[in-house]
Amino acid sequence: MQTYQNFIGGQWVSAASGKTFATTNPADSRETVANYAHGGAADATAAIAAAREAFPKWAAQTPVFRGRILSKASQILEARKAELAGLLTREEGKTLAEATGEVQRAADIFRFYGGISYTLGGQTLPHELPGNLLLTRREPLGVTALITPWNFPIAIPAWKIAPALLCGNAVVIKPASLAPAMTLELARILNEAGLPPGVLNVITGEGRPFGQEIATNPAVQALSFTGSRAVGSSLYQAVAPRMIRTQLEMGSKNPTLVLADADLDLAARLTAIAGFGLTGQACTATSRVIVEQPVLAAFTEKLVALAQSWKVGPGLAAGVQMGPAVSESELQGNLDALTQARAEGAELLWGGARLTDGDLAHGWFMQPAVVGGVRPSMRIAQEEVFGPVVAILAVDSFDEAITVANGVEYGLSATLVTRDFKKAMQYSERIEAGVVKVNQISTGLALQAPFGGVKHSSTDSFREQGTAALDFYSRTKTVYLDYSA
Repeated sequence: MQTYQNFIGGQWVSAASGKTFATTNPADSRETVANYAHGGAADATAAIAAAREAFPKWAAQTPVFRGRILSKASQILEARKAELAGLLTREEGKTLAEATGEVQRAADIFRFYGGISYTLGGQTLPHELPGNLLLTRREPLGVTALITPWNFPIAIPAWKIAPALLCGNAVVIKPASLAPAMTLELARILNEAGLPPGVLNVITGEGRPFGQEIATNPAVQALSFTGSRAVGSSLYQAVAPRMIRTQLEMGSKNPTLVLADADLDLAARLTAIAGFGLTGQACTATSRVIVEQPVLAAFTEKLVALAQSWKVGPGLAAGVQMGPAVSESELQGNLDALTQARAEGAELLWGGARLTDGDLAHGWFMQPAVVGGVRPSMRIAQEEVFGPVVAILAVDSFDEAITVANGVEYGLSATLVTRDFKKAMQYSERIEAGVVKVNQISTGLALQAPFGGVKHSSTDSFREQGTAALDFYSRTKTVYLDYSA
């Protein structure tokens, strides 16, 4: 068991209240993974004050200077990859292979932003008059507040922290209480890499006081949030009176469309990986598969067979494909969604049972579930189920598949499986989603490409990842110079 404190002003400090809380292993709830400071309003105030004090000197450094620290952090992350992946698996529950890939992703993110530090800057534009210069400068915002979820506890903090720091901002971040260890380890690594005190501050504990401080503290100039729609909407309303820059990535109900000409083995495999991998606890996971009638029976048979063969168990065990839900409440939410679906007339084709035998007795395990006979109006076809539950909806045509896919309030990731290039292009134009894929899993993102949703999945203002992230974490100043006199 490890013990963590808040990281404020370059120092590890206890919560002002003296309170602590603990996380447990979702694969074995008897194991306490780590103890944490239970921060509140006073800790949020102190963290923001430390960031405000550190900001001017950090902002005055060159992007290349800042990028070297990010590159050094990438090297340290890779050196500690095995250790961090094991800790991530014990606290969040995903398989060791998934956790190892996520830590590598974080290292790659820091390496990417360290590399583009050499290109970070403004533009020189032609002026209409001789003897004049017209240019832009990219400048930091100030203190940036970040709120991150538990399902990607190192990748999401990394893809917010790295561009924020590269642009010259000071950061205050609050990770989700179910899995805070990775964010605190990132703080340790960046400190070792040479990040000045106060530039990055991490507090753990209660979310509401942190949100209230962000909303009212004039030092905070931006908020980037990833989490539920309910919390994101509440934060959006709270910060609206100050009109600070805000970026929200929230819920999803991602479809995979399977057309009659599709390779059904590929379609079933992509759906299973995107629906059951990561225990379905990914914002880009496939939760609906929309299938044309001529191949419905054959596709369903193949998907059910894959679900039946999926190996569920503790993430540290060899050969496991799916770990537990992150908590008892998340597990119960998945089971409740299946109960509701059956009550509305859907058919549980396979899975969905709580698993409690042997090594699974003290964890939050369930079988991956496949639900058939789903109509677009059912809750399971409309509302996010953050678990390994895939609903199958039948349609008569490509046009109907697009209509059904777009018939939800979310629009994050969407996949099409087809051999028809024309329909693939039409789909990319007509689908209402921020991430569009053809013959690929709905999960998985290129770190160099923009990421974000539409409709109620996002504020749909600024994108995350790649060079697009720099637009959120910096503002443009336009400079006019006349040297003709």
